[in-house]
Amino acid sequence: MPPSDMTEEEKVFKDPVHGYIYVHDPVIWALINTKEVQRLRRIRQLGTSSVTYPGGDHTRFSHSLGVYEVIRQILLAFDRNGYQWPHHLDRLAMVSGLLHDVGHAAYSHALEQVIGMRHERWSERIILDPGTEVHRVLEEVYPGFAQQVADVIGKRYPNSLVVSLVSGQLDADRLDYLMRDSIFTGVDYGKFDLARIIRVMLPKEGKIVVRRSGLHTVEAYLLARYFMYWQVYFHPVSRSAEVILRAILSRAEEVHDTLFMPHPALQKLFGGQIGLADYLAIDDSVLMNAFNVWQTVSDSILSDLCRRLVDRHLFKYVEFPGSSPKVYQEIAHDVESLGYDPRYYCLVDETGTVYYDYYLGEEGTSGKEGALFLWDEERGQLIEMSRLSKPISAIARERQMVRRLYLPKEVLTHPVVGPRIVQRIHQDQDRLH
Repeated sequence: MPPSDMTEEEKVFKDPVHGYIYVHDPVIWALINTKEVQRLRRIRQLGTSSVTYPGGDHTRFSHSLGVYEVIRQILLAFDRNGYQWPHHLDRLAMVSGLLHDVGHAAYSHALEQVIGMRHERWSERIILDPGTEVHRVLEEVYPGFAQQVADVIGKRYPNSLVVSLVSGQLDADRLDYLMRDSIFTGVDYGKFDLARIIRVMLPKEGKIVVRRSGLHTVEAYLLARYFMYWQVYFHPVSRSAEVILRAILSRAEEVHDTLFMPHPALQKLFGGQIGLADYLAIDDSVLMNAFNVWQTVSDSILSDLCRRLVDRHLFKYVEFPGSSPKVYQEIAHDVESLGYDPRYYCLVDETGTVYYDYYLGEEGTSGKEGALFLWDEERGQLIEMSRLSKPISAIARERQMVRRLYLPKEVLTHPVVGPRIVQRIHQDQDRLH
């Protein structure tokens, strides 16, 4: 429905994170009701993490609404506090927050590896394609508005304040997903004082910064992010499901010519000819339906992997910090000796993140947009946060890497092969130390 046909009646969503999410702008309401945004209801925010945390099955749709609401609250706080903010960009900021994940692939990030293009690029394609409902709503605001939204999401928009609200070290995206993921998974690590963070944020010198009095609140936020990665995003059981999911997609791509595809878009996906309409047709339900169907196909590898994922018979893991190709080849040979193809049953999963990445140039100036700054009102200057905070300094630029080897339980519990694999890994660890 075009914005011109909408009234400015207040719309309200009940939300477990923000209490209520308010919509007053008819453009926002029209975008919410487009089929491209509604598709996000059928894509889970945490991908395979619900195999570990049964409550963690919330969607990209609820997160996108949450990001919009966080930006709306930040802009209201700026107005209340009398900060200088370009209010003519309010709608652009809120729309960009709402649409930042509109191009997200099914099952989180696993599908991106098959397609070979990140979801941010798909978001831009959806926004700019004249055939999408999202594009038509945006262009009714004024010609070129869709391009501006795409530029914000692509970090090309000239006003860095708007970009940093959507994508930065302290952006609305992270502020929402950490709280949301924490609440839905039932862990307490990701909770922090969101209302206070919003109160102490302000625009300054082209950056979103924090008043000096808010230092400890931001420390809590960064530590929450640190613990959520270790306890939720890097959880070994969730990663096991992700590893099997990637193996399924890889095998399906290899044998797709022999497979029955329960949805026509899947043939385009695995045949390397996927277009925008096909991409939008694939959500979590389409993939899970395929996995159910493929449990009975003649390809023994694909059918076994699908059964393992659907019935939660996941791979077991051992820590695998070594990088010796010889050790991996020896283990792969052991796995193959038991009748398992190591390409799908001997899988290394390496993941990691930087919790706070920055570097300082001369006289403490930031050389990177990601640095967080405090505004010292008494001195009238910006101060990079790790200079005043021991917790932030401790995690600054620290890249946490997790490297695990995932194998079928039958391999690790084999009376001969299992202990031999573990011994090989331990010997490699001793060599490294």
